[in-house]
Amino acid sequence: MSKMSKNKLNLTLPPGSIDTAPAVTPSNMTPQLKSATASERQGLAGKSKTSIEALTERLEQIEMDDTQRRRIEVFLCQKEKIGELSDDDFEKLGELGQGNGGVVMKVRHKSTGLIMARKLIHLEVKPAIKKQIIRELKVLHECNFAHIVGFYGAFYSDGEISICMEYMDGGSLDLILKKAGRIPESILGTITSAVLKGLSYLRDKHAIMHRDVKPSNILVNSNGEIKICDFGVSGQLIDSMANSFVGTRSYMSPERLQGTHYSVQSDIWSLGLSLVEMAIGMYPIPPPDANTLAAIFGSSNEDHSPGQAPNSPRPMAIFELLDYIVNEPPPKLPTGIFSDDFKDFVDRCLKKNPDERADLKTLMSHSWIRAAECERVDIAGWVCKTMDLMPSTPNSNVSPFSS
Repeated sequence: MSKMSKNKLNLTLPPGSIDTAPAVTPSNMTPQLKSATASERQGLAGKSKTSIEALTERLEQIEMDDTQRRRIEVFLCQKEKIGELSDDDFEKLGELGQGNGGVVMKVRHKSTGLIMARKLIHLEVKPAIKKQIIRELKVLHECNFAHIVGFYGAFYSDGEISICMEYMDGGSLDLILKKAGRIPESILGTITSAVLKGLSYLRDKHAIMHRDVKPSNILVNSNGEIKICDFGVSGQLIDSMANSFVGTRSYMSPERLQGTHYSVQSDIWSLGLSLVEMAIGMYPIPPPDANTLAAIFGSSNEDHSPGQAPNSPRPMAIFELLDYIVNEPPPKLPTGIFSDDFKDFVDRCLKKNPDERADLKTLMSHSWIRAAECERVDIAGWVCKTMDLMPSTPNSNVSPFSS
């Protein structure tokens, strides 16, 4: 690196390494989930009507509107019919994406015709570790919320862990960003409100932090739903995947990169960094110079033409990038293009010191979020237009989870 680091960067801890904050594991699960996972097969997705009814009753205690609650109830009924999953149950339809240690396939459940997303993670670990990962992933059966991607089940087959999830036909925001060039501020406001609600649900109801907030882990569909995925419920999976980390970008907070204790405040940093990237259309570290910004935005901030701007900063090597995040000023939104409220929101997320960073409660009551919730942006229309999808039928009773 070009100069002596001002702060110690722990280069022995690659991103994704062992977390100091505990994941929800069998030792701290609720009694209901413990009893449900004793069979090692059905979890809460099996044929236990009592478990499904209990989850449905619990939905009444969670802040969602009638449409959101009805969609989750439909999802739970579908999951009850499916029961235990295995490799032979699926027909491959295509690849949805790669990253975070695995490939995500679009699949059809043969007996029901239901479309799912199946993430396959290849791990060179002992059988006991694989069993522990599957056991820990079962806590996802309890994560039922409007802004959390639905979980059908997990199993081990042919050297790979399979995690079967709700299929979101709009895809992830990193893929949308490639097509759209940039994401408008009004859309980002609605997306951020949903992400904050999802993160708060995980923390308040399950004592889970996400650990991997970034555009590729925020999904949308043609119903206008916005959901987060790939949050760290399995400490053993996180540890196992740390050994195979490869990547060119990092959304991790400075304190996490330094190997010190971190909390949900780390997720706030990742959200802020993701917002800057989606707003300007490029990863913001190192920050773009004035010429690059002029090429991106031109004379009008309504120019959303896709493609990376010319003269963008050279890519950094991974350790150079991590050193920059720890030691250099945080990214900011460019002036004169976005609203003052949006800039203030991002600045509150991207404080280097986690104690100075805004918390979830503060951000959810921020004026930018309040305005976004009042605006009622047509996310479904924007997703369908951007990704060339057929609009879903409004107020339809058809399952939002099928193709």
